[in-house]
Amino acid sequence: MQAIHFHGVLLTVSGGDTIAIYHCSIKIVSRGKGKSAVAAAAYRAGEKLTNEWDGLTHDYTRKGGVVHSEIMLPPHAPPSFSDRSILWNSVEQIEKSNNSQLAREIEIALPVELSREEQTRLVREYCSSQFVSKGMCADFNIHDTGNGNPHAHILLTMRPLDEKGTWAAKSKKEYVLDENGERVKLPSGRYKTRKVDLMDWNRQENADLWRKAWADLANDYLERSGSAERIDHRSHAERGIEELPTVHMGVAASQMEKKGIATDKGEINRMIQKTNRLMREIRGYIDELREWLAEVFRKKKELQAAPRSPDIATLLTKYLSVERERSRKYSVSWQQKHSASELQKISRAIVYLQAKGVATPDDLDAALSAVDGRAKALKESVKTKEGRMKKLQKLIEQGGHYNRFKPVHDELKTLKNGWGKKREKFEREHESDLIIWNAANRYLHANLPEGTRSLDISGWQREYNELKAQTAAEYEELKAARSEVRELQQIRRCIDAAERCEQQEQKTPQQKKQDMEL
Repeated sequence: MQAIHFHGVLLTVSGGDTIAIYHCSIKIVSRGKGKSAVAAAAYRAGEKLTNEWDGLTHDYTRKGGVVHSEIMLPPHAPPSFSDRSILWNSVEQIEKSNNSQLAREIEIALPVELSREEQTRLVREYCSSQFVSKGMCADFNIHDTGNGNPHAHILLTMRPLDEKGTWAAKSKKEYVLDENGERVKLPSGRYKTRKVDLMDWNRQENADLWRKAWADLANDYLERSGSAERIDHRSHAERGIEELPTVHMGVAASQMEKKGIATDKGEINRMIQKTNRLMREIRGYIDELREWLAEVFRKKKELQAAPRSPDIATLLTKYLSVERERSRKYSVSWQQKHSASELQKISRAIVYLQAKGVATPDDLDAALSAVDGRAKALKESVKTKEGRMKKLQKLIEQGGHYNRFKPVHDELKTLKNGWGKKREKFEREHESDLIIWNAANRYLHANLPEGTRSLDISGWQREYNELKAQTAAEYEELKAARSEVRELQQIRRCIDAAERCEQQEQKTPQQKKQDMEL
């Protein structure tokens, strides 16, 4: 077995290539969620950029940790797009809708075993092969704050460019045809249409292809550098890893946590991390005990023992006499202190065994299975609660946005379309507020039961607090499971000592003489 550090995580593996922690997240920068491509680019690059679409300036020049910035363009892209401001303002201007998808972001962890030059070449080759060659513009930035977690942010355009370097359409509408090849007419008199993407960039299967491509290319670079580490793009479940995944923090929550301000997302992640540590510890104890039990059963078979397993309580009593005999070579006071300690330990063990109905190694195996099953059930319970808490967080957040900006939306409704310039001026002045309200409105409509007429934010907060308390209680149950397995470990060590003594006592004088000669 060997232990390695990768991206701040200690990972233990056995034999062959070591497996490193893999991170590759893909998300959309959407105006409908109150996001801006210019703002995203400014933050990733640590620059000051003004969004010409809404007039907002985003200054991240004080942000540290940006060690490399680069824009990669397809052959037919205008050379001016090498300027970050021109590129992303062009994207903002071409997208007219309030819910437009502006950019795709891919965030990837970089292997710490590679040099900075190798990391940069790796990201550049990845962008070139997977995105730029397909016609996308790629704006990538490498971040490294010296905390052992270097990573890259890749911003990708989502609208194709034509041969002249002009933004082309993302999709087109086509008529829906019936079985006779005729257009389907709607009750309104219009013909039914559907949206057809002109590019395959949004296909769901691309996510898996891009993740695998990153793993393959990174492993190629690791191999060329002489490193034994490898990354694996498969999920925890696909690799048989039982750990609970943490929730994505996001920029706002991350910044608050850095300033020492606890957030709900941070609390959830800390709870999950503590639970995972406990699960790893319990799993380690159980695996060790199972190996020992397998050896006990193997010896039993080799010796063709009676069907009945040895009595554990008897062996513990034997251990006590062994320890008493061993301590005779020490002072009387030490003997008394040691005997009292061992008696207390064995008494506790026997009480535990009686309470659990454990008398034989078979019973011990069953007890381990029970502890293991309980720990797994707790893990699944925490996982379910974590999912619900995450959803409640989102509902509370969006409900707050909805209530906060609803007066702005209500005021806009009073300005009828015929009022022209007055309405346009109001929309312009309150554009960001209206975008946030519309995004919150869409989210709540999509995630609340049909017919919901009021937002029960206080109820959601109560439920969140209850789930938080329940997960804390389940964590205490996991700690109890750990204590139980530790108790079993202690019993095992006592049994081993007693069995060694019995084996020695059963040897013939000739065998004992041979042992001494050895």
